[in-house]
Amino acid sequence: MSDKCIWRCSATVVLLTSVCLLAAGCVSQTVKSTSVPPINSPTETVADALLLDVGIAVFDPGLDEVPDDDEQPVYTEVRKAEARFMPNQVAQAMQQSGAWGAVRVVPDPERVSDLSVHGKILHSDGERIELQIQAIDSRGYEWLDKRYESHASSYAYRTTTRSTNDPFQAVYNTIANDLLQALQELRDIDRQNVRLVSELLFAQDFSPEAFEGYLARNPKDVYLVMRLPADNDPMLERVRTIRERDHMYIDTMQAYYDSFGEEMLGPYDEWRRLSYEEVIAMQELRAESRRRLIAGAVAVAAGIAGAANSDSYEQAAASNVAIIGGGYLLKSGLEKRNEAQIHVQALEEVGMSLESEITPQVIELEDRSITLQGSVDDQYAQWRSLLAEIYATEIGNLEQPEASADTL
Repeated sequence: MSDKCIWRCSATVVLLTSVCLLAAGCVSQTVKSTSVPPINSPTETVADALLLDVGIAVFDPGLDEVPDDDEQPVYTEVRKAEARFMPNQVAQAMQQSGAWGAVRVVPDPERVSDLSVHGKILHSDGERIELQIQAIDSRGYEWLDKRYESHASSYAYRTTTRSTNDPFQAVYNTIANDLLQALQELRDIDRQNVRLVSELLFAQDFSPEAFEGYLARNPKDVYLVMRLPADNDPMLERVRTIRERDHMYIDTMQAYYDSFGEEMLGPYDEWRRLSYEEVIAMQELRAESRRRLIAGAVAVAAGIAGAANSDSYEQAAASNVAIIGGGYLLKSGLEKRNEAQIHVQALEEVGMSLESEITPQVIELEDRSITLQGSVDDQYAQWRSLLAEIYATEIGNLEQPEASADTL
């Protein structure tokens, strides 16, 4: 075969390669699912005294591990809002099973609960969500440590076909079902121990000296009950009163999280819808940009090689065409990349708009004349300090008559 024929075959291969690469841009490789697993119900009924209370801490927004990458922009205030919104979605899913006691979103991840659930947002936009969820009971046994990921369907954002479910409801339902499965593996005696340890840990927070020695940790860092206080122990009764007040406050906080979620839902859904469109558009644009850049580079390289080896005007002209065509593909690919950057900027503007709409409001306590200032976390810290003062006052009043009797 002559060099001329070889060169023409090479040019043909380049042309076919370029066409195939560009044609591939018309095919989407992203697979979506609209399937939402139903919430499971417990297989057996248990007494109310054995129902476990759940505290779902405000999620870690995951901002400490966000890559410095313009192709995956993360909006700080949006993530912080999601960190309050998502645990409430998990709480609502868990409540639907009817298998739990009180399921509350709590601002303090260290707050004592029968079951404490912690989450971290690894990725979140309108197209994909990825969460790391861990659940540990008060004894120290780990129930769950798992990563959950889900992709939203375009149907989730169509007003004509959209259901009442969250676009990522499948993740929240799956978490609830996994926790229910772990719960059903507990015996009644295990449930009793969980509740007892929770009460004693709460008591130790407020009066470590009075309740010292009731609990101990084994080599696996699991709490064991060493002895029990008397049912009529006056200090235990006051601890229970303080704990009930804390529950009432957290219930008030739950109303805040519910209200926050409702206020956030409108702008957040709009942001996710636009985010979904922008993410899909950027994926397609970047893929097309890469294909055009590759095709252009191959065409230019082939054209240059052909020009170097050309021994006729016809071959030289064809080589110049290949170089020009390849340069056009390179230019087109760069333009597509710039177009993708425009979408990134548009998405950032949407995120900034949302930030101003979902700023949390200061909570006013209905049953008190005082106002807790600052963030939700600050307010809860102030509340805990107030509870400690109340407990100290009540214990002081309890011990005062005994002190007076000793002086007689």
